[in-house]
Amino acid sequence: MDNNKGFYKLSWLQRIGFGSGDMAQNLIYQTISIWLLFYYTNVFGLDPGAAALMFLIVRLVDVLWDPLVGTFVDKGNPRWGKYRSWLILGGIPLVGLAILCFWNGFSGSLLYAYITYVGMSMCYTLVNVPYGALNASLTRDTNEITILTSTRMFMANLGALCVKSLPIIIALFAPKAMNNETGKMEAVINTPEAAPAWFITMTIFALAGLLLLVFCFSQTKERVVMDQKEAANVKVSDLWMEFGRNKPLRVLAFFFITAFAMMSVGNAADAYFMTYNIGATPFMTTVFMWLGTIPAFIFMPLVPAIKRKIGKKGMFYLFLGTAIVGMALMYLFVSVPAIKQHFWLLCVAQFVKSTGIIVATGYMWALVPEVVAYGEFTTGRRIAGIVNALTGIFFKAGMALGGVVPGLVLAWVGFNADLPKQTPLAEQGILWLVCVIPALLLLLAIWIISKYELSDEKMDEINKAIEARAKE
Repeated sequence: MDNNKGFYKLSWLQRIGFGSGDMAQNLIYQTISIWLLFYYTNVFGLDPGAAALMFLIVRLVDVLWDPLVGTFVDKGNPRWGKYRSWLILGGIPLVGLAILCFWNGFSGSLLYAYITYVGMSMCYTLVNVPYGALNASLTRDTNEITILTSTRMFMANLGALCVKSLPIIIALFAPKAMNNETGKMEAVINTPEAAPAWFITMTIFALAGLLLLVFCFSQTKERVVMDQKEAANVKVSDLWMEFGRNKPLRVLAFFFITAFAMMSVGNAADAYFMTYNIGATPFMTTVFMWLGTIPAFIFMPLVPAIKRKIGKKGMFYLFLGTAIVGMALMYLFVSVPAIKQHFWLLCVAQFVKSTGIIVATGYMWALVPEVVAYGEFTTGRRIAGIVNALTGIFFKAGMALGGVVPGLVLAWVGFNADLPKQTPLAEQGILWLVCVIPALLLLLAIWIISKYELSDEKMDEINKAIEARAKE
């Protein structure tokens, strides 16, 4: 290790260990984000409007809960580490409640859905906020943080690939029925009879996630943390004070809102899109969703080189624009009957769209340690937990929009889960959710990120100044 004024270099095992924490959270929380609305409406038996309201209320609870967690984490000093301890302390109840979200023992009960979903979301915060702060505690080195983020996103997308394989995994356990069009017996995953298959699949994913959290815990070591005397003075009000005085944090926070709203709307709508607009089999749905993740394994390892070549902002502009092009191609595919029969064209559009989204939204996490360091430079206090609580509030605000908008749109266009084929208006509403609304949000995200002012050169100056000040 090169212990040079806090600019630590990490081994590849440590980098992979850190990244496994995000893989674990994706196995659990991305399963919730992508599939829970579809499960609630088609399997559990909730009305889309009621589910949309619940998603909004859960996010409002998060707005109150996240600052408390961020403050508590920064003030505390658990035996196993300020941040890494929560991978275990929060991870165990997170796993249990995530499994219960997909249990159909109280089928159609809105109260049961509220209890399990609210509890799961609160436990996710207990893991996610400390995990986000853990990144900034491992090193100050800008290049190392870029490598860490690329590794983290590679591992996260490995988890996402598993999550997007969910249709064929559920199909292994789901009941079979005759497809009148093909004359073949096929697995049925979108009816109440498939509930046990959903429960088994979520149990597998959640337990695998717990093992990965334990591995992350074992491979991380906190080196750059707040002094205990400073930590004792941390207050909840520091969260909003930091937001007011830290301009890069404000820019990043609004980018998080927009990016997560875009991802959440699209992810929640994908299952409906493939089921009703495309009429896809579980295998076709899985291939489509795989293509939403596979670009990560091609392009995320190239992020450090791309960033050196065109800069931070240039990279965001390039890949956010690429995503918009992919969405336009997807809209064209569905809208033109002559090409709709060629599934491979839809796969191309999905690959282009996902390439842009994955790189841009993956790299945004590397900006979090930067705004932590900027706050430390301007105030003298390294409140990583507070900063990550703020980013948590805003990405969950984005997810709130992503969770509410699909349910409201589906209710407005008259979606009916009991119908094997939806009305033209309902199919058009699903297409808006997959292509049009996310593209508009991406345009907004491009404008927001143009306001970010922390270049790599400026960050090196800031980190060196912080270390020099600590030596005085």
